[in-house]
Amino acid sequence: MTDQQNTAASEEETAPQFSLQRIYVRDLSFEAPKSPAIFRQQWDPAVGLDLNTRQKALEGDFYEVVLTLSVTVKNGEEVAFIAEVQQAGIFLIKNLDAASMSHTLGAFCPNILFPYARETLDSLVTRGSFPALMLAPVNFDALYAQELQRMQESGETPTVQ
Repeated sequence: MTDQQNTAASEEETAPQFSLQRIYVRDLSFEAPKSPAIFRQQWDPAVGLDLNTRQKALEGDFYEVVLTLSVTVKNGEEVAFIAEVQQAGIFLIKNLDAASMSHTLGAFCPNILFPYARETLDSLVTRGSFPALMLAPVNFDALYAQELQRMQESGETPTVQ
């Protein structure tokens, strides 16, 4: 009986584990350099989105993943507003092989953070008195695959800082 318990405990200790510990806003920025004049113009926006992720190993099996969304909206040639959010999360991740860990940090965790970042940006923009900004969903698995391919072609290896 104790052998079965020891085996079960041993398997449990080596089984992959993933747990979300906390989601938070790490940084937030909003600029409307042409206000209030921009509100008096015909509204014909052009939206530019920059998206970035980074990961950092914390103590033990904890990792911080930060998803940065930067939006620049122009009305004609003038910048109507610039908004940026760094949405972060702390994740407990144990017993994954290197490839699975890389995929988890590079695609799975940002996928969890994106809806929070999107809502924060939308709220920020509407507080600036601009129309709602509902960003389309992002396929982080496809972005991760593209980045892996780029790294393989350039001879780089994925790392966690």
